[in-house]
This record gives sequence, structure tokens and C-alpha cells, in this order.
Amino acid sequence: MSEAEILVSGATGRTGGAAIGELLKMGKSVRAYMRSYDERAAALRQRGVDIAVGDFTDIDHIRTAMEGIRSAYFLHPIAPGILGAATYFAQAAKEAGVSAIVNMSQISARRESASHAAQDHWISERVFDWSGVSTTHLRPTFFADWLAYPHFAKEIWATKKISFPFENGRHAPIASDDQGRVIAHVLANPKGHEGKIYPLHGPVEMDYTEIAAVVSDVLGAKIEYAPSSIEAFKDRMENLYKFPPFLVQHLVEVAQNYRDGIFSGTNDLVEAITGTPALSVQQFVSNNRAAFA
Repeated sequence: MSEAEILVSGATGRTGGAAIGELLKMGKSVRAYMRSYDERAAALRQRGVDIAVGDFTDIDHIRTAMEGIRSAYFLHPIAPGILGAATYFAQAAKEAGVSAIVNMSQISARRESASHAAQDHWISERVFDWSGVSTTHLRPTFFADWLAYPHFAKEIWATKKISFPFENGRHAPIASDDQGRVIAHVLANPKGHEGKIYPLHGPVEMDYTEIAAVVSDVLGAKIEYAPSSIEAFKDRMENLYKFPPFLVQHLVEVAQNYRDGIFSGTNDLVEAITGTPALSVQQFVSNNRAAFA
């Protein structure tokens, strides 16, 4: 393998991809940990990224990918298996002498969470802490990207309604690009971030009536917020979107968390860590206008 110093898992995802882009801009040598060598891996290699192939179920694959690495980003999808993956990742990092890990958690990660995924994220945080490898835990609120995910964006544009089950709850939507920049800066310069838990928010706390007004303004079409019940949202996830049961269970529970204020708040951590303010909802929707076409 090449002399890469920073390992990024989830390299084809939104936060991992954004982190790689920022690291390359910073002139850092990067290795992507990917499940297979495909056209996406080839595209990253063309940009100067080293590729390590493997998954989170084989500690030897992860250990090989960690060779020569100084700092590493851990991202696991909202799916079963994160506890084993975090344990393998932490042990491989320890064996390889990795000095810093950035762990993607979530704002609802709590010991008492009714969401299996959120509770698993909390336990995964503790696994990294027990490992002795300095870890920075990121706990983002709901992504601004929810508005632009293909199944949601198409529905919003077709119906001219945002039908999430969030009642009058509030949050400050944060773009995955901003999270990627935070990840990159902490990976590149871990000093001072060791052992920290960072709740990540966008710049302005809003409810979905306010969010719908911004989306309307940017897209030039009247978009309404028409909150659904949690049960109706669950039915859409199961029967329309065909989401896996583990993800449905998580989203049902965090919808209630959202109503209860767990996703609320704002801060300037994105700007404090990266030197650039976080994107507003208006900027995000403008940048992703094509998703709604």
C-alpha cells in the first residue's frame, strides 16, 4: 500500500466522500476503505486516493487497511452489526498504532434510547473509549440532506408537501458536506479534539413550517409542511420506500425523540473547527436544486 496517513470508511457515502474531498484539498494522503473495487473506487484512485478493500466483519481486512495510518474515520450505516464493527475497528487501530479516530454517532445516542440503532451508537462510543485510542465522537442532528434524499425529494416536489412526523419540533439542519469538513479537519489535526463529544448543528434552528417556507422560496413553488402521524410515516417507510425493519424501528423512535426536543439546538462548532460557517437551509437547497426536478 501507499504511504497514506488517513483512513476514511464510508468513502462513497455523503460524509465520507465530503471528508475525502476536503482532505485532498488540504494536501493530505488518504486511503479509502471500501467493500469492493468498482468504478467508484477507480474514480477515487484517479484523484490520488489509495484503496483498501474489505468490510467490517473481518478484523484482518481492517487491520491491513490500518497499516501506516495515523488517524481514521469510522462510519457504519443504520443497520445491524455496528457493535462488532466498532470493536474490530478499535482493535485494529490499536494494533496498528493509530493515534486518533473520528467516530460518526448521532445526537440521539443514549444509554436509554428506545431506538436500537441509537443505543448501539452509544455503546459503540463506549467501545472506542475503552480501546484507549483517542476518539472524537460526532453527534449530528438531522441532516439537511433529508430534504434531498431521492425518495423524499421526489415526493416533496410531486405533492408540494413535506410530510414528516415531527409535529412542531425544531432543529438546525446540518449538511453532510459540513460534517465532512469537520471530519477532515479533526482527522488532519486531532490535537485538542481527543475524547470530545461534538453535537453538530446547522446555523439556524427552525421548525418544518419555516423549513418549508425556505424550500418554497428557493424552488419558486409553494411547498407546505403537512405533518403526518408517526404511524402513517411508518407505513410509508415499510410499504412505499421498502426500508429495512431495523431502519424503520430507528426512524419511528427518533421521530418521537424529535418531537421531544432531542434534536433541537444550534452551535457554531462547524465554523470553530473548520474556519468556515455551516451552510444554511437556503444554501443547501440551492446547491441541491436538481434533486427536486
